[in-house]
Amino acid sequence: MFSLHRAKIVGLLALLLAVQEVSAQGIGYRRRHLEFYDDKPIHYGILFAVPFTRFNIKHNEDFVPKDSAFVIESPTNAAFRMGFVVNAFLNDRFDLRTTPSVSLYERHVKYRYPGGTDLIEKRESTWIEVPLLLKYKSVRRVNSRMYMLAGVTFGVETNVKRNRGGGTGRLDTKSNDFSIDYGVGYEQFFEFFKFAPELRFSHGIANVFQPSKNSAGMGIGKLTTHTVTLYLNFE
Repeated sequence: MFSLHRAKIVGLLALLLAVQEVSAQGIGYRRRHLEFYDDKPIHYGILFAVPFTRFNIKHNEDFVPKDSAFVIESPTNAAFRMGFVVNAFLNDRFDLRTTPSVSLYERHVKYRYPGGTDLIEKRESTWIEVPLLLKYKSVRRVNSRMYMLAGVTFGVETNVKRNRGGGTGRLDTKSNDFSIDYGVGYEQFFEFFKFAPELRFSHGIANVFQPSKNSAGMGIGKLTTHTVTLYLNFE
């Protein structure tokens, strides 16, 4: 009787373990897309992005005594960017990445004078930008993972249109820029491609202001670019 009772208990435990295993496999299973994605040394893709950009303005020493403007500021403006993605695999944690792109910017400098008079200098331009970035990846969880990146970007202005909103001068800036970039993103693997939304911050370290005798440049000592960009990457 004791042996029969023990056999029933062992059989019941084996049945429970089998049911638990089948349940875990059936309910928790998720298909792993692009399973061997990281085995390839280089990946290519395209990107679309929406930058929000402005100038950081530093006044010169003559701003207060010689300028009648009490505020010189640069409002944030939305822009458009599209380009390519080239991603080189280094190891399980790091990639080397570049995203050469063409950006359509419109940056403003706004002068607010006493009495409610506002003058705006607009600079519409096309830039070719080539970043070099180091990317750090988290462990892949089935079809998703997070990443961070940081690096530098070199930009060249290829076309410019200057508009004056009631101003009499012309804002002169240089045709090249150099910035420090960093950001964070999320990768989602699908059956045939990988989608990666990304938020990237860019701080210009080069002074793009071109000194001149134009009234638009009075009161300005330094201009640097500042951009926050939302990327949609497809690889």
